[in-house]
Amino acid sequence: MKSNLATFAFFLVSIVCHAAPVASFNVRDFGAVGDGTNKDTVAFQKALDTCAVSGGGEVLVPAGKYLIGSVQIGYQTIIRLAPDSDIIGSGDTNDYPMIDVRWEGRWQPGRRALIYAANVDHTGIIGPGHIEGNPAMAAPQNPRGSVVLEPINCNDVHWEGFTVTQGGNWATHPTYCFDVLIKNVKITGNRDGIDVDSCKRVRIEGCDIDTGDDSISLKSGRGLDGARLGIPTEDVLISHCTLHDRHFACVGIGSETSGGIRNVRMEHCTMNCRSYGIYIKTRIGRAGVIENISGEDLDIPGGSFLKVNLIGAGNVNTADDPVPGPLGYPLGRDFCFKNIRVNCATLVDAVQISDQKPLNGFVLKNITGACTKGISLQNMRNVKLSGIKVTGYKGSLLTTTNVQGSGLELK
Repeated sequence: MKSNLATFAFFLVSIVCHAAPVASFNVRDFGAVGDGTNKDTVAFQKALDTCAVSGGGEVLVPAGKYLIGSVQIGYQTIIRLAPDSDIIGSGDTNDYPMIDVRWEGRWQPGRRALIYAANVDHTGIIGPGHIEGNPAMAAPQNPRGSVVLEPINCNDVHWEGFTVTQGGNWATHPTYCFDVLIKNVKITGNRDGIDVDSCKRVRIEGCDIDTGDDSISLKSGRGLDGARLGIPTEDVLISHCTLHDRHFACVGIGSETSGGIRNVRMEHCTMNCRSYGIYIKTRIGRAGVIENISGEDLDIPGGSFLKVNLIGAGNVNTADDPVPGPLGYPLGRDFCFKNIRVNCATLVDAVQISDQKPLNGFVLKNITGACTKGISLQNMRNVKLSGIKVTGYKGSLLTTTNVQGSGLELK
C-alpha cells in the first residue's frame, strides 16, 4: 500500500512556533479586575490590541476570575494563563457579535467565538489556566452559537497546557489554519472537543478530552460548496491522547468531507467511547476523497473499535446541496490499522460502502483482545488481514461481501 504518511509526519514533528516573545502586557494594567462579576472584556481587548500593534508578545492573565464576552487575538500574540486564572464567558448575547462563521461545513451567520482570531499568524494560548464557555451562548444553530476557541485562516497556532470547558457547542474549532499545535490541553464538554476544519499540518498531542459528542472531529466542507472550495484537512497527527466520548466517536472523520480528508495518523492513544473509537463517516452527495488514514498502538477499552460508512452517515439537520451523480459518491482508500488492543463490542463495521466506488486498500494487522462481534466488510479491494487474535465474539469472526484481498479465510 502506497502512503506518504512518513513524509507528512516529518513536517508535523518539525512544527516550530515562533520564538518566545519579549514584550508582555498584563490585563490588570488595562483595567481588568478579575472578580468574576464585573466584565473585563474591554480591558482584555485593549491588552490584546496593544500587544498586536506593538509587534507582538504575551498578554498575561494573572490569577482571578475574568468575566468576558468575545475578544479577538491579533498578530504575534500569545495569551498566557497563570495558575488559578479563569476566563469565564459572559451570558449576554450582546457580547458575541454576529459574523460569518463555519458550521457543519458551510459559512453562515453566527456568534463570534469567546476567543477568536482571523487572518493573523503566530497566535496561541499557554496555560496553566482555565477557559469556560457559557452554555447559554452556545446553542448549536439558528444562528450558530459561540464556540470557545476559533482561529480562522491563521498560520502557526499554538495551544498548550490549559483546560477548556464548554456546554452546548463545539469547544474548539480551528478552520482554514496551517501549522496547528494543540498539546497537553484538557477539554470537557457536551459536544465536540476539537473540530479541525480544512486545516493543514495539525498536531494534537497529549490531550485529555472528555465529551458528549466526537472528542476530535476532522472536517472539510459540505456538498457542492465544500467540493467547489476544495480545501482539505490533511497531515494530521493525533498522538498520546486520552479520549473519552459519552455518545459518538472518539475520533470522527467526517461527516463533512467534501474538500477531502487525507494523511491522518492516530497513534499511542486510549479511546473509550459509547459508540466507536474511530468513525469514518460521510454520505452520497458529499463527494470528497478520504485517504491515507492510519491508526497504530491504540487501546479500545470500551464501546466498539471502527466503523466506516461512506453512504449515509452524518448530520442532515442543516441545508444540504449535494454533488449530483457519480461525482457525489465519496471515495475511500488506504486505511491501515495495526497493533490495536480491544475490549469492545463490535470490532469493525465497514459494510456501508458503495459498489460504485469500492474502498481500495484496507489493512488490519495485529488486533488482540476481546469483542462480542467480529469484522464485517463490504465492497473493498486490496484488503490485507493478519494477526487477528481476538476472543469472545459470537458467530463468524469475519463476514465479507464483494471483498478482494488476503487473509480472508478467518472464521
